[in-house]
Amino acid sequence: MLTDLIKKLYNDSRIRYIFFGGLTTVVNIVVFALLEGPLGIDYKISNFFSVATAICFAFVVNKLYVFQSKSKTFGDTLHEFVKFVLGRLVTMAVEVGGVPFCVEIIGQPKMIAKLETQVIVMIVNYFISKLFVFKSGSEQDK
Repeated sequence: MLTDLIKKLYNDSRIRYIFFGGLTTVVNIVVFALLEGPLGIDYKISNFFSVATAICFAFVVNKLYVFQSKSKTFGDTLHEFVKFVLGRLVTMAVEVGGVPFCVEIIGQPKMIAKLETQVIVMIVNYFISKLFVFKSGSEQDK
């Protein structure tokens, strides 16, 4: 019974996206915390590099596990990657601009601002990936 539930959940691209989106968020937050904390890099620069790292991680897990996209050639994969990065640049602007806005204008703690922008970014990224990047994904997607 538990295995049937796990299979049912795994067959839903939205559930897979939430799981792997959560992992992507963890990558983003950990890189941000390491760069900004122990390494002492300015939070704006740390934010930029944490987002860039998360974008690369997200492409791999979204392609392979979330949307299960099958590329026939390296060119197809490269085309998907370019569309993915272009879509993520839109939400990167939201995040890179949103964190300083929340910190400097609203006066929120840096990590709270980072987490808030992650929620918005995660939702928008799902639709960008599903509708524009990995359109030829698995038939199991709902």
